[in-house]
Amino acid sequence: MTLDNRPYESLKVGDQAETRRLVTFDDLYVFAAATGNHNPMNLPDQDLDGDGTRESRAPAMFVAAMVAATLGNHLPGPGTVYRSQRLEFRGVAQVGDELVARVTVTGLREGVVTLSTLVSCRDKVIAEGEAEVLAPTRAISFDDSELPGLVVQSHRQFDAILARAKGLAPLPTAVVWPSDAASLSGALAAMAEGLILPLFIGHDLPALAARLGLPLGGAEVIEAATDTEAAALAVDLVHQGRARAVMKGHLHTDTLLRPMLDRQTGLRIGRRFTHVFVMDVPGVSHPLLVSDAAINIAPDLETKVQITQNAIDLARRLGIETPRVAILSAVEEPMAEMPSSTDAAALAAMAGTRITGGLVQGPLAMDLAVNPRAAQAKGVKGPVAGRADVLIVPGIEAGNILVKLLTHLAHAEAAGLVLGARVPVILTSRSDGLKARLTSCALAVLQAQG
Repeated sequence: MTLDNRPYESLKVGDQAETRRLVTFDDLYVFAAATGNHNPMNLPDQDLDGDGTRESRAPAMFVAAMVAATLGNHLPGPGTVYRSQRLEFRGVAQVGDELVARVTVTGLREGVVTLSTLVSCRDKVIAEGEAEVLAPTRAISFDDSELPGLVVQSHRQFDAILARAKGLAPLPTAVVWPSDAASLSGALAAMAEGLILPLFIGHDLPALAARLGLPLGGAEVIEAATDTEAAALAVDLVHQGRARAVMKGHLHTDTLLRPMLDRQTGLRIGRRFTHVFVMDVPGVSHPLLVSDAAINIAPDLETKVQITQNAIDLARRLGIETPRVAILSAVEEPMAEMPSSTDAAALAAMAGTRITGGLVQGPLAMDLAVNPRAAQAKGVKGPVAGRADVLIVPGIEAGNILVKLLTHLAHAEAAGLVLGARVPVILTSRSDGLKARLTSCALAVLQAQG
């Protein structure tokens, strides 16, 4: 946006300008970080009075900054220098409120401008006073479009998933070989949150829990001599109807999945097992699903059909009514020399027939899948371009790189679930934090709703 000022000679008493701004959660975090004022009354995730409602109050100086922004951007505009400001605060603003700041010229004297200042919210005045500024003496135009943007490193998408699962019945879950602090404490935390009812399968787990100071809280414990035996017992519990999900503990993924994949006694239901990462990426306003970056190494076209359908089904469980699915490659047109691009075109052609419930487009390069400006600049149109909810990667190598880039450079969090089995399989990683583990359990609860 281009900002044009009003030099002193052009001003007259009665001139007005106003600025409007919606108060967001991110505004409060950014203001707290910039000012160093960490008063919990002004942070969006605090409930100081215990009434069950977050305070989410905009700080008084945030409200005052609305006046400063109006003076500096519009009247008199770029080049303005503050001399004084008096404000009386008469109310408060909260997240979700629209603030309206209005300044009116009331006096002009030797380059000094006096203005009445007012900030209102919900048609009520919440701050009122008077400012004195030195007005610019020459015309200035400033383009603020090149100012660097800010991204708040919060994980609101995971919060929304956890809220969606809250209140649903806890899922009886076979927790396989939770032989370290992270896997045992993660399952116990999920139990405390009402997400799962764990059936712990491992060796001498009560003694381990006692050493770690983690009370098992009455959860059932089933003894197994080895992780291989524990994985087989988990499959038996599913067949018995005692477990409606399986959760990975401290063992290798292939050890966990091997008995599930047995054609005679496993948990196959006619689909390939596929894995979906659900990513909470700061600055992205929706969950971003990535598949398959954990199980299928070099999937053929038929496997990619099932990878895509499983991901769509999970996205719908998360409340994305019609998921937008980008089939990734390095080009936007199919090329015989690049099999991922021809597979992508074939998958897109199957939308509505073999692949249902979502919008599918491909091949798409990563930038064209998630960045509307990139898609517009390159003239790529379609129902998914620039707005993908689901990213289908060419193979496990590309998927692994993508997920780790998002995690380590974009500060994303990743939850994960294996689909295609009789029950959801919670595939946690040793590096997962507590919220990621809880969200993986929440995904299983939602997926199990059928």
